[in-house]
Amino acid sequence: MKIVSWNVNGLRAVLKKNFLEYIETDQPDILCIQEIKLQEPQIPDEIKELKEYHNYWSFAEKKGYSGTLILSKIEPISVHYGITGNENDPEGRAIIADYGKFILINCYFPNGKMRDERLQFKLKYYDQMLELMSSYVNSGKDIIVCGDYNTAHKEIDLKNPKANEKDSGFLPIERAWLDKLQTHGFTDTFRKFNDQPEQYSWWSYRFGARARNAGWRIDYFWVSDSFMPKIKTAFIQSEIQGSDHCPVGIEL
Repeated sequence: MKIVSWNVNGLRAVLKKNFLEYIETDQPDILCIQEIKLQEPQIPDEIKELKEYHNYWSFAEKKGYSGTLILSKIEPISVHYGITGNENDPEGRAIIADYGKFILINCYFPNGKMRDERLQFKLKYYDQMLELMSSYVNSGKDIIVCGDYNTAHKEIDLKNPKANEKDSGFLPIERAWLDKLQTHGFTDTFRKFNDQPEQYSWWSYRFGARARNAGWRIDYFWVSDSFMPKIKTAFIQSEIQGSDHCPVGIEL
């Protein structure tokens, strides 16, 4: 089984590029998408016509902002929205799908760069997510959390660590939360299979960053340690264009 995560930075925009071709060629069993940037009346016909996939949407209240989507060949047992347990997710950031053998969370974590208020929101969201992840593990569930985490973990995970150490996305307090994931029994799947530098999943549109591979690795699949033996491989598809992010994934 192949599970892929991709921040498309606008679903309607990437549909005009290579999105359908990517699905046809790559054939992911489950595709988790972030930043769909649309509301329910704007669901593209091209997605409705993907008869092979069940689709599960979480829309932001604000138009043209955030939002997540799961396209799945396998119908989950149940689907929930938001990470606080009350199905209230005004920014459409998380979809939780129970596949029986594992819980899959597709999440677009907040960006903290705009102002301190949003950084605090991001840090609170991180803590809520860890609480949810731990509750699933404590109840005996295996868990996969994929998506755009909006933080590079280690210096190896971005091109210019020193220049960005005071910027949200690489602040010590943000990186410490990813350390905390490790101490609480979760694994960064990609780094289990690839310890090489210059492996990135996001590049700024400015200054020809992608052509120079001046990027960040901020898109992840973290799983409960107990589930790692099920992971056959983890990958970054940096050759796939269409967004400022590229797809990342795992095979079970």
